[in-house]
Amino acid sequence: MTHRATLTRARFEEQLFGVLRRLVIAFLAVITLLPFFYMLLLSVKPIDALLLDPGSLWVSAGDFTLSTYRDVLRSTDDDGQGFLRFLLNSALVSLGTVALTLLAAVPGAYAVSRLKFFGHRQVSALFLAVYLFPATLLAVPLFVIFARLGLSSSLIGLAVVYVAQTVPVSVYMLKNYLVTIPRSVEEAAALDGCSRLQTVRKVILPLALPSLMATGLYVFMIAWNEFLFALLFLAADPDKWTVSLGLAQLSGGVEVPKTVLMAGSVVLTIPVVLLFFAAERLLTEGLTSGADKS
Repeated sequence: MTHRATLTRARFEEQLFGVLRRLVIAFLAVITLLPFFYMLLLSVKPIDALLLDPGSLWVSAGDFTLSTYRDVLRSTDDDGQGFLRFLLNSALVSLGTVALTLLAAVPGAYAVSRLKFFGHRQVSALFLAVYLFPATLLAVPLFVIFARLGLSSSLIGLAVVYVAQTVPVSVYMLKNYLVTIPRSVEEAAALDGCSRLQTVRKVILPLALPSLMATGLYVFMIAWNEFLFALLFLAADPDKWTVSLGLAQLSGGVEVPKTVLMAGSVVLTIPVVLLFFAAERLLTEGLTSGADKS
Protein backbone atom coordinates (compact mmCIF):
# COMPACT_ATOMS: atom_id res chain seq x y z
CA MET A 1 0.00 0.00 0.00
CA THR A 2 2.80 2.37 0.85
CA HIS A 3 4.55 1.67 -2.46
CA ARG A 4 1.31 2.18 -4.39
CA ALA A 5 0.61 5.44 -2.55
CA THR A 6 4.12 6.65 -3.36
CA LEU A 7 3.62 5.87 -7.07
CA THR A 8 0.22 7.61 -7.05
CA ARG A 9 1.70 10.68 -5.37
CA ALA A 10 4.65 10.76 -7.77
CA ARG A 11 2.32 10.46 -10.78
CA PHE A 12 0.10 13.23 -9.40
CA GLU A 13 3.08 15.55 -8.83
CA GLU A 14 4.40 14.82 -12.32
CA GLN A 15 1.05 15.65 -13.92
CA LEU A 16 0.61 18.74 -11.74
CA PHE A 17 4.03 20.15 -12.59
CA GLY A 18 3.46 19.29 -16.25
CA VAL A 19 0.26 21.37 -16.28
CA LEU A 20 1.91 24.22 -14.36
CA ARG A 21 4.85 24.21 -16.78
CA ARG A 22 2.52 24.56 -19.76
CA LEU A 23 0.57 27.34 -18.05
CA VAL A 24 3.75 29.29 -17.25
CA ILE A 25 5.06 28.87 -20.80
CA ALA A 26 1.72 30.00 -22.23
CA PHE A 27 1.61 33.02 -19.91
CA LEU A 28 5.16 34.08 -20.79
CA ALA A 29 4.44 33.61 -24.50
CA VAL A 30 1.34 35.80 -24.31
CA ILE A 31 2.95 38.68 -22.40
CA THR A 32 5.96 38.54 -24.77
CA LEU A 33 4.26 38.12 -28.13
CA LEU A 34 1.09 40.15 -27.64
CA PRO A 35 2.84 43.57 -27.47
CA PHE A 36 4.90 42.71 -30.54
CA PHE A 37 1.79 41.50 -32.38
CA TYR A 38 -0.04 44.74 -31.55
CA MET A 39 2.97 46.79 -32.66
CA LEU A 40 3.11 44.85 -35.94
CA LEU A 41 -0.63 45.28 -36.39
CA LEU A 42 -0.47 49.06 -35.96
CA SER A 43 2.42 49.30 -38.41
CA VAL A 44 0.30 47.94 -41.29
CA LYS A 45 -2.76 50.09 -40.55
CA PRO A 46 -3.48 53.49 -42.08
CA ILE A 47 -3.69 56.25 -39.52
CA ASP A 48 -7.38 56.96 -40.15
CA ALA A 49 -8.32 53.30 -39.42
CA LEU A 50 -6.28 53.45 -36.24
CA LEU A 51 -8.02 56.61 -35.06
CA LEU A 52 -11.46 55.08 -35.73
CA ASP A 53 -10.76 51.90 -33.74
CA PRO A 54 -7.46 52.04 -31.81
CA GLY A 55 -8.23 48.94 -29.73
CA SER A 56 -8.86 46.58 -32.65
CA LEU A 57 -6.61 43.52 -32.72
CA TRP A 58 -7.18 42.79 -36.40
CA VAL A 59 -6.71 44.59 -39.71
CA SER A 60 -9.00 44.11 -42.68
CA ALA A 61 -7.70 43.39 -46.18
CA GLY A 62 -8.89 46.83 -47.31
CA ASP A 63 -6.98 48.61 -44.55
CA PHE A 64 -3.74 46.62 -44.90
CA THR A 65 -0.89 48.82 -46.11
CA LEU A 66 2.91 48.78 -46.26
CA SER A 67 3.21 52.49 -46.97
CA THR A 68 4.41 53.08 -43.40
CA TYR A 69 7.44 50.87 -44.03
CA ARG A 70 8.19 52.65 -47.30
CA ASP A 71 8.03 55.95 -45.43
CA VAL A 72 10.32 54.67 -42.69
CA LEU A 73 12.94 53.18 -45.02
CA ARG A 74 12.90 55.93 -47.66
CA SER A 75 15.76 58.43 -47.44
CA THR A 76 15.20 61.89 -46.00
CA ASP A 77 15.97 63.38 -49.42
CA ASP A 78 12.78 61.65 -50.66
CA ASP A 79 10.74 62.89 -47.66
CA GLY A 80 11.21 59.63 -45.77
CA GLN A 81 12.62 58.86 -42.33
CA GLY A 82 15.97 57.48 -43.54
CA PHE A 83 15.89 54.26 -41.53
CA LEU A 84 17.77 52.33 -44.21
CA ARG A 85 20.86 54.41 -43.47
CA PHE A 86 20.25 54.05 -39.72
CA LEU A 87 20.07 50.26 -40.11
CA LEU A 88 23.36 50.23 -42.00
CA ASN A 89 25.03 52.39 -39.33
CA SER A 90 23.71 50.15 -36.54
CA ALA A 91 24.86 47.02 -38.37
CA LEU A 92 28.37 48.40 -38.85
CA VAL A 93 28.66 49.47 -35.21
CA SER A 94 27.16 46.25 -33.83
CA LEU A 95 29.22 43.87 -35.98
CA GLY A 96 32.37 45.87 -35.30
CA THR A 97 31.63 45.73 -31.58
CA VAL A 98 31.15 41.95 -31.72
CA ALA A 99 34.41 41.42 -33.62
CA LEU A 100 36.48 43.68 -31.35
CA THR A 101 34.88 42.30 -28.18
CA LEU A 102 35.52 38.66 -29.06
CA LEU A 103 39.05 39.52 -30.19
CA ALA A 104 39.76 40.92 -26.73
CA ALA A 105 37.57 38.59 -24.65
CA VAL A 106 38.76 35.21 -25.98
CA PRO A 107 42.41 35.59 -24.83
CA GLY A 108 41.26 37.13 -21.55
CA ALA A 109 38.77 34.36 -20.83
CA TYR A 110 41.31 31.68 -21.75
CA ALA A 111 43.92 33.22 -19.46
CA VAL A 112 41.49 33.40 -16.54
CA SER A 113 40.22 29.86 -17.05
CA ARG A 114 43.51 28.07 -17.77
CA LEU A 115 46.55 30.03 -16.59
CA LYS A 116 47.59 30.18 -12.96
CA PHE A 117 48.68 33.59 -11.68
CA PHE A 118 48.33 35.64 -8.54
CA GLY A 119 44.69 36.65 -8.01
CA HIS A 120 43.31 34.70 -10.97
CA ARG A 121 40.26 33.63 -8.95
CA GLN A 122 39.35 37.24 -8.20
CA VAL A 123 39.88 38.54 -11.74
CA SER A 124 36.58 37.24 -13.15
CA ALA A 125 34.68 38.80 -10.26
CA LEU A 126 36.44 42.10 -10.92
CA PHE A 127 35.46 41.92 -14.59
CA LEU A 128 31.83 41.47 -13.61
CA ALA A 129 32.07 44.30 -11.06
CA VAL A 130 33.30 46.66 -13.79
CA TYR A 131 30.28 45.73 -15.92
CA LEU A 132 27.97 46.67 -13.04
CA PHE A 133 29.19 50.30 -13.10
CA PRO A 134 26.36 52.63 -14.25
CA ALA A 135 26.86 53.79 -17.82
CA THR A 136 26.18 57.40 -16.81
CA LEU A 137 29.38 57.41 -14.73
CA LEU A 138 31.43 56.57 -17.82
CA ALA A 139 29.59 58.76 -20.34
CA VAL A 140 31.19 62.14 -19.68
CA PRO A 141 34.83 60.92 -19.20
CA LEU A 142 34.63 58.77 -22.35
CA PHE A 143 33.11 61.62 -24.35
CA VAL A 144 35.90 64.00 -23.27
CA ILE A 145 38.61 61.45 -24.11
CA PHE A 146 37.19 60.61 -27.52
CA ALA A 147 36.54 64.27 -28.32
CA ARG A 148 40.24 64.98 -27.77
CA LEU A 149 41.09 62.04 -30.01
CA GLY A 150 38.75 63.35 -32.72
CA LEU A 151 36.42 60.34 -32.49
CA SER A 152 33.42 61.97 -30.82
CA SER A 153 31.28 61.83 -33.99
CA SER A 154 32.59 58.57 -35.37
CA LEU A 155 31.01 55.14 -35.70
CA ILE A 156 34.43 53.63 -34.97
CA GLY A 157 34.68 55.61 -31.74
CA LEU A 158 31.19 54.48 -30.74
CA ALA A 159 32.11 50.84 -31.37
CA VAL A 160 35.23 51.20 -29.19
CA VAL A 161 33.08 52.69 -26.41
CA TYR A 162 30.74 49.72 -26.63
CA VAL A 163 33.74 47.37 -26.44
CA ALA A 164 34.72 48.96 -23.12
CA GLN A 165 31.24 48.01 -21.85
CA THR A 166 30.96 44.53 -23.33
CA VAL A 167 34.43 43.03 -22.78
CA PRO A 168 34.03 42.49 -18.99
CA VAL A 169 30.79 40.52 -19.21
CA SER A 170 32.05 38.67 -22.31
CA VAL A 171 35.16 37.52 -20.46
CA TYR A 172 32.97 36.34 -17.59
CA MET A 173 30.60 34.43 -19.91
CA LEU A 174 33.35 32.79 -21.96
CA LYS A 175 35.38 31.87 -18.89
CA ASN A 176 32.44 29.94 -17.42
CA TYR A 177 32.27 27.86 -20.60
CA LEU A 178 36.00 27.34 -21.15
CA VAL A 179 36.45 25.78 -17.71
CA THR A 180 34.09 22.96 -18.80
CA ILE A 181 36.36 21.94 -21.71
CA PRO A 182 38.49 18.96 -20.57
CA ARG A 183 42.17 19.74 -20.11
CA SER A 184 42.98 16.36 -21.67
CA VAL A 185 41.93 17.79 -25.04
CA GLU A 186 44.67 20.44 -24.76
CA GLU A 187 47.15 17.87 -23.50
CA ALA A 188 46.46 15.69 -26.54
CA ALA A 189 47.01 18.70 -28.81
CA ALA A 190 50.29 19.46 -27.04
CA LEU A 191 51.44 15.86 -27.58
CA ASP A 192 50.69 16.32 -31.27
CA GLY A 193 53.10 19.27 -31.33
CA CYS A 194 50.66 22.18 -31.11
CA SER A 195 51.76 25.34 -29.37
CA ARG A 196 49.40 27.02 -26.91
CA LEU A 197 48.30 29.52 -29.58
CA GLN A 198 47.66 26.71 -32.07
CA THR A 199 45.73 24.80 -29.41
CA VAL A 200 43.49 27.78 -28.78
CA ARG A 201 42.92 28.36 -32.49
CA LYS A 202 42.47 24.77 -33.66
CA VAL A 203 40.95 23.08 -30.59
CA ILE A 204 39.49 25.49 -28.03
CA LEU A 205 37.73 27.89 -30.40
CA PRO A 206 35.88 25.16 -32.37
CA LEU A 207 34.77 23.52 -29.13
CA ALA A 208 33.70 26.88 -27.68
CA LEU A 209 31.68 27.86 -30.76
CA PRO A 210 28.28 27.71 -28.97
CA SER A 211 29.57 30.01 -26.23
CA LEU A 212 31.13 32.34 -28.78
CA MET A 213 27.81 32.54 -30.63
CA ALA A 214 25.86 33.21 -27.44
CA THR A 215 28.32 35.89 -26.32
CA GLY A 216 28.44 37.47 -29.77
CA LEU A 217 24.65 37.58 -29.96
CA TYR A 218 24.45 39.16 -26.50
CA VAL A 219 27.05 41.80 -27.46
CA PHE A 220 25.22 42.45 -30.75
CA MET A 221 21.95 43.09 -28.92
CA ILE A 222 23.65 45.49 -26.50
CA ALA A 223 25.23 47.49 -29.32
CA TRP A 224 22.09 47.38 -31.49
CA ASN A 225 19.73 48.69 -28.79
CA GLU A 226 22.08 51.09 -26.95
CA PHE A 227 20.89 54.69 -26.88
CA LEU A 228 22.79 56.81 -24.31
CA PHE A 229 26.27 56.70 -25.86
CA ALA A 230 24.85 56.84 -29.38
CA LEU A 231 23.02 60.04 -28.46
CA LEU A 232 26.09 61.50 -26.76
CA PHE A 233 28.50 60.71 -29.60
CA LEU A 234 26.37 61.00 -32.74
CA ALA A 235 23.64 63.56 -32.00
CA ALA A 236 25.42 66.29 -33.98
CA ASP A 237 25.64 64.20 -37.19
CA PRO A 238 22.26 62.77 -38.33
CA ASP A 239 23.93 60.88 -41.21
CA LYS A 240 25.67 58.66 -38.64
CA TRP A 241 22.68 58.02 -36.39
CA THR A 242 21.95 54.46 -35.35
CA VAL A 243 18.46 53.00 -35.55
CA SER A 244 17.79 53.63 -31.85
CA LEU A 245 18.47 57.35 -32.36
CA GLY A 246 16.24 57.38 -35.42
CA LEU A 247 13.44 55.75 -33.46
CA ALA A 248 13.81 58.32 -30.68
CA GLN A 249 13.51 61.05 -33.31
CA LEU A 250 10.27 59.48 -34.54
CA SER A 251 8.80 59.21 -31.04
CA GLY A 252 9.57 62.87 -30.38
CA GLY A 253 8.07 64.10 -33.64
CA VAL A 254 4.68 65.79 -33.35
CA GLU A 255 3.78 65.30 -37.01
CA VAL A 256 4.87 61.68 -37.22
CA PRO A 257 1.91 59.25 -37.20
CA LYS A 258 2.03 56.53 -34.57
CA THR A 259 1.72 53.92 -37.32
CA VAL A 260 5.06 55.10 -38.71
CA LEU A 261 6.53 54.94 -35.19
CA MET A 262 5.34 51.34 -34.87
CA ALA A 263 6.86 50.50 -38.26
CA GLY A 264 10.17 51.92 -37.05
CA SER A 265 9.92 49.80 -33.89
CA VAL A 266 9.35 46.66 -35.99
CA VAL A 267 12.35 47.55 -38.17
CA LEU A 268 14.44 47.90 -35.00
CA THR A 269 13.28 44.55 -33.59
CA ILE A 270 13.21 42.22 -36.60
CA PRO A 271 17.00 41.98 -37.28
CA VAL A 272 17.76 40.81 -33.73
CA VAL A 273 14.91 38.26 -33.82
CA LEU A 274 16.09 36.88 -37.18
CA LEU A 275 19.68 36.71 -35.97
CA PHE A 276 18.62 34.82 -32.85
CA PHE A 277 16.67 32.22 -34.84
CA ALA A 278 19.52 31.86 -37.35
CA ALA A 279 22.00 31.18 -34.52
CA GLU A 280 19.67 29.00 -32.44
CA ARG A 281 21.20 25.70 -33.59
CA LEU A 282 24.72 26.78 -32.67
CA LEU A 283 23.52 28.23 -29.38
CA THR A 284 22.05 24.91 -28.27
CA GLU A 285 24.49 22.50 -29.85
CA GLY A 286 26.93 20.82 -27.47
CA LEU A 287 30.11 20.55 -29.48
CA THR A 288 32.12 19.24 -26.52
CA SER A 289 30.17 16.00 -26.34
CA GLY A 290 32.51 13.14 -27.14
CA ALA A 291 35.57 15.37 -27.40
CA ASP A 292 37.33 13.65 -24.50
CA LYS A 293 37.97 10.02 -25.53
CA SER A 294 39.94 9.07 -22.47
